Amino acid sequence: MDKSIRSLSEYAHALRYEDFPPQAVHECKRRLIDSVGCAIGAFDAEPSRIARAVAERYAGTPSARVFGTLKASSPEHAAFANGTMLRYADYNDSYYVKSSGHPSDTLAAVLAVADAQHADGKAVITAAMLAYESFCNFSDILPPERGWDYVIFGVVASALASAKLLGLDAEKMAQAISLAVTPNVALEQTRVGELSMWKGCAAGNAARNGIFAALLAQHGLTGPDDAIEGRSGLQHALGKFEWAPFGGGAVPFRLTQTHIKYYPAIVHSQSLIGAAIELHTQVKPADIESVAIETYWVAKRYTDRAAPLWHPRTRETADHSLAYIAAAALVDGAITEESFDDERLHDPRITALLDKMTINEKPEYTQKHPASWPCRIEITTRAGERKSAFVEYFKGHAKNPLSDAELEAKFRALTLPFLKPDQIAAVLAKLWNLDQLKDIGEVIELLSVKRKNAA
Repeated sequence: MDKSIRSLSEYAHALRYEDFPPQAVHECKRRLIDSVGCAIGAFDAEPSRIARAVAERYAGTPSARVFGTLKASSPEHAAFANGTMLRYADYNDSYYVKSSGHPSDTLAAVLAVADAQHADGKAVITAAMLAYESFCNFSDILPPERGWDYVIFGVVASALASAKLLGLDAEKMAQAISLAVTPNVALEQTRVGELSMWKGCAAGNAARNGIFAALLAQHGLTGPDDAIEGRSGLQHALGKFEWAPFGGGAVPFRLTQTHIKYYPAIVHSQSLIGAAIELHTQVKPADIESVAIETYWVAKRYTDRAAPLWHPRTRETADHSLAYIAAAALVDGAITEESFDDERLHDPRITALLDKMTINEKPEYTQKHPASWPCRIEITTRAGERKSAFVEYFKGHAKNPLSDAELEAKFRALTLPFLKPDQIAAVLAKLWNLDQLKDIGEVIELLSVKRKNAA
């Protein structure tokens, strides 16, 4: 195997629960709570129902359960269904250094394999920390918007986490990496133009394929030796790279540097939402003459006013549209799941604000990003008054984190429509004490949605 694969597999094999400081363990529990909440909160979404229906067609030996129904499936297809739910609302955590992604996507693989293996809490934490570490290392070293979707990071991370839970040695972990990389270079077209349901499914698919790669390696299947550094390997597609130092010792574990979202929308909108909500309290939408938004390089996506980001027709496009999100926040003073309902996409108050809005890049903000996430909104009223708001570190940013109480409030809000209060309390208690748990199945079995309209 090439050097990149060997160094990653050797790090993964050597990583132990004892390597993690208490604060990192606590942060891992927070990400698991957040991700499980996001998954249950999306139980009724159409892509979630479709993914569950597909998962029901498969059996596994051993099996893993699908969140909500608790129906047994193969670990791969349980991960696809659970991962689709987890990712659907664009509410799970985010990470950005050179490029962005959602490392918690990989927890679909971690929890499916852990459920099948009856893994204890410490094994789950170790696999999750490993998944984050490998996923985020890709983000540290690879530039964005090169034509390949970020879920490439997730398929490798999911393969490694699965291999860790399966107890594979370093050699078989290397094979799992190769078998994850070679067939799974996904296209960024997933997130371009009018976005489809696949936007929320691509990460679940990566989790599924990562597990499959680990299972193949477990049974002795081999992959290409130079899947990353070879003449036609991953570096041929993405450009040459070397891993940044992995977490441990003096190097912080990357999971602790991810951002937990406070609003269900693309990470680039989080500062903008905070500014728009502040302005909502100061001016009525009907009194607005113009809205000028200044942000970092992401503004370049809004130069073509005929593009779908200015006229979203799907929920998936709307939660990626800074223009739509800003208008909805100015109208409602909030961004929630209901902000992206079909009827809201045609709300004349939102449409009117879109026509009055400009989004421009401010070079100073681009220079600061991603160390900070600056956004400034200035409103001019019909009476000629100017009102502005500025946010640099959005609520949920690693430098402006949610408290444990706020995280629990998010979890309760997402799950209360689907779980009973005693279930919610029990899930939270077990996840906060995950390091003491003997079998992750004790958490999974609590995720049973029981109501007449359950899909």
